[in-house]
Order: sequence, then C-alpha cells, then structure tokens
Amino acid sequence: MASSSGTSSGSPLIQNSGSEEDLQALMDQRKRKRMISNRESARRSRMRKQKHLDDLTAQVSQLRKENHQIITGINITTQRYLNVEADNSILRVQISELSKRLESLNDIIGFLNSNNGVFGDSSTFNEPAPDSFLNPWSMPYLNQPIMASAEMFHY
Repeated sequence: MASSSGTSSGSPLIQNSGSEEDLQALMDQRKRKRMISNRESARRSRMRKQKHLDDLTAQVSQLRKENHQIITGINITTQRYLNVEADNSILRVQISELSKRLESLNDIIGFLNSNNGVFGDSSTFNEPAPDSFLNPWSMPYLNQPIMASAEMFHY
C-alpha cells in the first residue's frame, strides 16, 4: 500500500508533468499552425508579386505597342509634310515663272498698244474684222492688261 500512497503522493508531479507536456504539445501545435500560416501568407505574397509583375509586363507590352503606333504615325505625317513642302516649292517656282511670263505678256501688250502706228495704219488693228477668230488682233481683250496674283494659286 505504500506504493499506492507513493503513487498518490507522486500524482501531483505526474499531473504537473502531464500538463507541462500538454502545454508543450499545445505550444508545438501553435508553432506548427503559425508556421503553416506564415508559409501560406508568404505563398499568397509571392502570388501577388507575380501577378503584379505579370500586370506590369503586360502594361509595358501595351505601352510599347502604342509607342510604335505613335512613331509610325509621326513618320507618316512627317513624310506627308515633306511631300507637301516639296509640292509647295514646285508651286512657288511655278508662280514665279508664271508671274514673269505674265509680266512679259503685259509688256508685249503695252508695246503693241503704244506702237500701233509703227506697223502701218492703226485702223487695221482697231477695225473689227468680219471674222474675229481669223483676226486675233481685233479682239477686245487685247487692250486689257492680264492681271494675276499669288492668291489665285491657293488650293
């Protein structure tokens, strides 16, 4: 019976040891839960980072595509501008050339109008011919100067 009394006197130690073991097991279980929770949280964080990286990669791709389209548009517009500038240069030269021709024609008309007597009887230039298409000198518009300006050539 002494052993039974020894057991009964030792029972609080065994219970205390059992509760320490339970406490240790509970702490180990909590540590495992925390470790699992931390691993899961780290996995979610890595997934968020990967999604963010994928989103940024897609955005870079989209921006590069838009940039390429803008550069292509700029190149097309620049080429059109250069073509228009070349056309304008040609037109400016043509305006200058036509203005000089017009001035020369006005000089000829002025000379013809002022020197009608040199060519013989001035009445031959002023009399209407029976058929004015056969005699172009009798047409009434020859006495009018030809007027032109650069504004006439605007498109």
